Amino acid sequence: MPRWSELRELIRPRRPVGNATERRLAGAATVGDLREIARRRVPRAVFDYTDGAAGEEISLRRSREAFRRVEFRPSVLRDVSAVDPSTTVLGARSALPLAFAPTGFTRLMHVEGELAVGRVAERVGIPHALSTMGTTSLEALAAEAPGARRWFQLYLWRDREASAALVERARAAGYEALVLTVDTPVAGPRLRDVRNGFTIPPALTLRTMANAARHPQWWVDLLTTEPLEFASLRAWKGTVAELVDRVFEPAATIADVRALRETWPGALIVKGVQGVDDARAVVDAGADAVVVSNHGGRQLDRAPTPLEQLPAVVQAVGDRAEVYLDGGILDGADVVAAVAFGARGCLIGRAYLYGLMAGGERGVQRVVDLMTREMTRTMQLLGVASVAELTPDRVRLRA
Repeated sequence: MPRWSELRELIRPRRPVGNATERRLAGAATVGDLREIARRRVPRAVFDYTDGAAGEEISLRRSREAFRRVEFRPSVLRDVSAVDPSTTVLGARSALPLAFAPTGFTRLMHVEGELAVGRVAERVGIPHALSTMGTTSLEALAAEAPGARRWFQLYLWRDREASAALVERARAAGYEALVLTVDTPVAGPRLRDVRNGFTIPPALTLRTMANAARHPQWWVDLLTTEPLEFASLRAWKGTVAELVDRVFEPAATIADVRALRETWPGALIVKGVQGVDDARAVVDAGADAVVVSNHGGRQLDRAPTPLEQLPAVVQAVGDRAEVYLDGGILDGADVVAAVAFGARGCLIGRAYLYGLMAGGERGVQRVVDLMTREMTRTMQLLGVASVAELTPDRVRLRA
């Protein structure tokens, strides 16, 4: 039998964590782990709205598969004792080549919603884009996170006066940039939402009441806090697709980008570019940056895969505009790969929403902490000490 003196050094009980949220998050080693926690924490319709994509979700799967095809090309015997993951975005320092993408109906994921995300962005030092379909007003976010780099994501509406009013409110509230999303002339076919009967706000049907019994805290939070207030409208009752098809402008053209450039004094980012010709067109029209994006696979299924399109877009317009990437990013190594392929930075949406559903503001912070650690370690193993050293010769896509 082993002696106590031999076992004593091996027995190291963990100190118990008193806070339930911190205890829950502490066990998450990846964003994927947070996704599984989120699945258990919120009603199925809310999780599926975040997790799902359009049609058969082929575009979403292809985006993830593209990152799995990345092959890094490391150098050894480099001094990587100190690594700096910061970069410059729109002429100002960003602590990471990362921004929080605009997401709709965010307070459904957690009652703190965009305010929690904004506080993390301010604390970390990265941009946060508030969506037109966000559930916090422009003014409320500005008051909550006055030091954050705040961007406002704009959809063009059929009611052009209403769109112009949103732009003016963003200017008055001190928003740094407009993110014009151009890949949403109509709603994509979100089949999970259809099958779940998902509406805004969630309706108390027999199905949702049965689901409420498994997620009582979520429903208590929804029913006992302030009603959902949108960045752009006071209220809505119906499905997401009905809202998009009723409000958004399917007749928008490149002339609308030029008109917005003439009226907006800050930086103009165009999100939803999926090819070289469109990238050139929007930059010619005055865009300061483009986001190579297929809306996270949530609009046109079988759309081009952003990571595969990125190098050609960078080559076409990278000397005149900054190029960002979104879609399929769930790991800090994904961000490192995208930057090496030419992106100035990446936007993440689902990743931080998983954290928000799993643990509110602490969950969002956990996502940033995990991705920062993953970025730093990947850079060290690559043999690079700064973002500037992430050049195309460091990566390739396997066939």
